[in-house]
Amino acid sequence: MNRVSLSKKNAKAYNQLIELSNNIDLQAQSVGLEEGFVHLLKLRISQINGCAFCVRLHTQDAQKCNISFDKIALVATWKEAEYFSAKEKVALSLAESVNLIHKGHVPDDIYQDASQYWDEEQLATIEWLSIIIGAFNRIAIASRYSVKA
Repeated sequence: MNRVSLSKKNAKAYNQLIELSNNIDLQAQSVGLEEGFVHLLKLRISQINGCAFCVRLHTQDAQKCNISFDKIALVATWKEAEYFSAKEKVALSLAESVNLIHKGHVPDDIYQDASQYWDEEQLATIEWLSIIIGAFNRIAIASRYSVKA
């Protein structure tokens, strides 16, 4: 069965989401989030949401930013891997919490830990990145974007 392509059936809304995403990416750059780490955040959220299309995309994007194969492979198990700094770990934890909202609100301790490493602009940007990639994940999953070898 063919699925409706949400990006094609309401291209205006989809293009607005792309524009918003581009603005958040620019914001990330302006507040000092490294591009490669931004792709790791997007990759982790895409893994959580089970979006194969976005996992492949952000893996490739992270590779283009010279993120090591090991670090890319270990982002799914970042809590156990020594490849991630404390600063990166609190950002990953915050990003995960934003996308696991069905488990409850973003816990105060996670937000507090993140605020020890990231300023308000950076925190807001990490949260926006999480929200935007979550929206793209849902579009790709609902539309059944194919991922072929």
